[in-house]
Amino acid sequence: MQSLAALSRTTIPAGGIHKSIPPRISVVIPLYNEEESIPALYERLTAALEEYGATFEIIIVDDGSSDGSFALLAEIGTRDPRYRIIKLRRNFGQTAAFSAGFDHASGDVIITMDADLQNDPKDIPLLMEKVNEGYDIVSGWRKDRQDRFLDRKLPSMIANRMISNVTDVRLHDYGCSLKAYRRDVLQHVHLYGELHRFIPALASQVGGSVTEVAVDHHARQYGTSKYGIGRTVRVVLDLITVWFLGSYATRPIQVFGSLGLISSAAGVLVGLYLTGLKLFNHQDIGSRPLLLLAVLLVVIGVQLITMGLLGEMITRTYFESQNKPIYYVREVVNGENTSA
Repeated sequence: MQSLAALSRTTIPAGGIHKSIPPRISVVIPLYNEEESIPALYERLTAALEEYGATFEIIIVDDGSSDGSFALLAEIGTRDPRYRIIKLRRNFGQTAAFSAGFDHASGDVIITMDADLQNDPKDIPLLMEKVNEGYDIVSGWRKDRQDRFLDRKLPSMIANRMISNVTDVRLHDYGCSLKAYRRDVLQHVHLYGELHRFIPALASQVGGSVTEVAVDHHARQYGTSKYGIGRTVRVVLDLITVWFLGSYATRPIQVFGSLGLISSAAGVLVGLYLTGLKLFNHQDIGSRPLLLLAVLLVVIGVQLITMGLLGEMITRTYFESQNKPIYYVREVVNGENTSA
């Protein structure tokens, strides 16, 4: 591992960015306790971007590391003006770290990647090639993933299939952090909870075009993984959130109202059946659990419809209080009319 003293002797090539001219590329990297990988990350990432030739800035967000990560990062940030180091007050999680990086990025294209160097910085030109073709979101695909199958690859494969089917944004690898986004699309995406893995789907909901490209994936050389199989439950819950925001954020009555009508209708049908038994067969229905079920279904249906109406009021308050439109404009062409 390269020491802090060795980093201070590294020569910084000419060609840094001017503060008054926004860079072409902003690389955003969330980091938590990655002290061992920082020197290699600095060398390989800087070399890859310099070789590519576009102006760039690198924003590393220290998400409350408890090791010596920030000391190394601060040394780099002090010496190399192309690096901006942001330290969060505590460990807020990867989604918050990405959000902080996006808020400080100024490039036309924002590229995300992990700090553990399982993503290869040399693949950045592959992403940029697709961006230059006109795509708004380019996702890396770890086609030959170097992870254990049972607890890493298999849950990821299931999650990717599920997310693709629910969001209708079909990617092989939502979990790969190596992605590229056009800034004008990403600025409409707001992250909460643990939605960072769904950024392509969220960006697609505001009209961004999505593609993917196969990238290299290396076995972890430094530190330990911060992920476990327990995140599967959180992925499912976040997926429900993304599905609702994408399909019903501006019309909640349609999902809650539909469920409410189905529940109420089922309750009414059961009630009519019991009424028929009472009137025509003279059977006692007061002690039947089916009667309680009928009442419960009707009550739940009314509550769901009420929730939908409240959701409609909240939606209108949310959009109208901020003068927030319910649409996103890609481009406006204004041809001037000239008189003969």
